[in-house]
Amino acid sequence: MNAAVTEGIRIVPLEEKHIESYHRCLDAVARERKYIAFVEAPPLEKTREYVLANMAIGALHFVAVDGVDVVGWCDVTPLKWEGFTHCGRLGMGVSKEYRKRGIGRKLIEVVTRKAKEAGFERVELGVFVSNTPAITLYETLGFVVEGVLKKARKLDGAYDDVLLMAKFLGTLRVE
Repeated sequence: MNAAVTEGIRIVPLEEKHIESYHRCLDAVARERKYIAFVEAPPLEKTREYVLANMAIGALHFVAVDGVDVVGWCDVTPLKWEGFTHCGRLGMGVSKEYRKRGIGRKLIEVVTRKAKEAGFERVELGVFVSNTPAITLYETLGFVVEGVLKKARKLDGAYDDVLLMAKFLGTLRVE
């Protein structure tokens, strides 16, 4: 699991020791105000509660680590509702200075492989239509477009649509 993505960067399961660094990474990506729904990270203690609760329910949460610093993350959180437990929701982010190095690709590859091993059949996500590099990455990794939420976000006076995408793991095929 500690395969290098780029020199010195490892993809590892999120552990409690990573939470503060993960929080800093989440906050940095959020403050860019264009890639994830947050515009700043929740307070550290709320982030800690979220991570520990996800660990308790079997969410898959991996981080890209450079030395001791978290520089990216990818998680699949299982859906809880009856009839939807074969599905998980993907979330991810990579620090600005670490983008375009294959880290996001490796994070998704690891998490979707682990999701399949854990019995997930479907992984879904939402991505802002303005985030074309992420959309391209998701498409190259087998995610397909399922719909669009028009004007789903309005931030700083500008609207952005959310593209709904999913990847089917295993033999399930959808036409």
